[in-house]
Amino acid sequence: MKASAFVYPWDVVGDPEAAGRIAGLGVRQATLASAYHSTRALTPRHPRHRIVTAAHAAVLYPVDGARWAGRALRPYEAGDWAPGDAYGTAAAALAEAGLDVHTWVVLAHNSRLGDEHPDTSVVNAYGDRYGWAPCVAQAGTREYLVDLAVEAAVRPGARGTELESLGWYGMAHLHAHDKIGGVGLGDAGQYLMSLCFCPACRDGYAGHGLDAAEVAATVREALEPVWRGAVPSDGGWPAIEKLLGSEVAGATRAWRDGVARSLQETTVAAVRAAAPDGFQVLLHADPVSFHCGANAGVDPAHILSVADGVVVPCTGGTQLLAPFARQGRDTAVLAANFTVVSGMGGSPGTLADDAARAASLGAGELRLYHAGLASEGDVEAVRGALRGALRGAS
Repeated sequence: MKASAFVYPWDVVGDPEAAGRIAGLGVRQATLASAYHSTRALTPRHPRHRIVTAAHAAVLYPVDGARWAGRALRPYEAGDWAPGDAYGTAAAALAEAGLDVHTWVVLAHNSRLGDEHPDTSVVNAYGDRYGWAPCVAQAGTREYLVDLAVEAAVRPGARGTELESLGWYGMAHLHAHDKIGGVGLGDAGQYLMSLCFCPACRDGYAGHGLDAAEVAATVREALEPVWRGAVPSDGGWPAIEKLLGSEVAGATRAWRDGVARSLQETTVAAVRAAAPDGFQVLLHADPVSFHCGANAGVDPAHILSVADGVVVPCTGGTQLLAPFARQGRDTAVLAANFTVVSGMGGSPGTLADDAARAASLGAGELRLYHAGLASEGDVEAVRGALRGALRGAS
């Protein structure tokens, strides 16, 4: 079973031992961030630092000035946390250590974009803007995301890419000093709070026979007992239909699914057109199309007809693999993504069993989050798991 570890450039740049250490885990591939959101990251083994603070979403290489000249929406270059061509420097070291390098590209998740261009953001039914979540229905935002995907994915020497957040982002968002957990929204409440009411989405709802103002009012009315704690908002799509009414719920989903699908189709096609032959394009994906976030909600049959495969979150269980495996595409990559950082909810000690369970459900590859963040104990547990049957099967 092939395994790949996620890596940031700052895990490698300035540490001459890092690339060899990552290869020594037993992985065959490094999935290296080339465009990433703001973060504060631990670097427990780096000889020069222990904490890296990426102050804003940025590309981790020098942008192509000609591509972005005169455009209002353009990528931001990193500051001192990843100066110059940090991606390129790290990629070269990882390749020299014998690893295949694939890019890791975060797309519709960018707080600085929302701060500087607030009209690009998702707007909820109460009029609140989600500055971290660009609305993927807006034409200008879509053009920006497609071009960013091409530039950040097809870096020199990269043999493939993994596209994260290629779809709707909503309310759920890890944020500094987050204080939104006081009311348990569940997946139904998350959907209602993630519906966008920017001008583009209002027009989109109208195209599906809805009055956007009435939909927003319905959302607010449906959520009122949730805020009081009187009504649970779990229950998946049936709960959403109960809260909104089946006709309204279905029309909002049709609009949002269509927007996400077309963006995914356009983006993957553009990346392939710019990439060399054999370049692999995967999406971080969730098999429930109304879900939002880093793992974009998709229809499994559709996305496997568009991309070469998917990376599926499995830290909380492997149940999300089955809808993709049922599509029966032998050539599709189905990669199970496990957090292997104990302090972030991962379980590196059970990786061998978890991987075997994922394989039994159709997964042919592993993704390990995250080689740079893990403690030495976690790293050793991963190394042990991959030293045996998993590495032999690869």
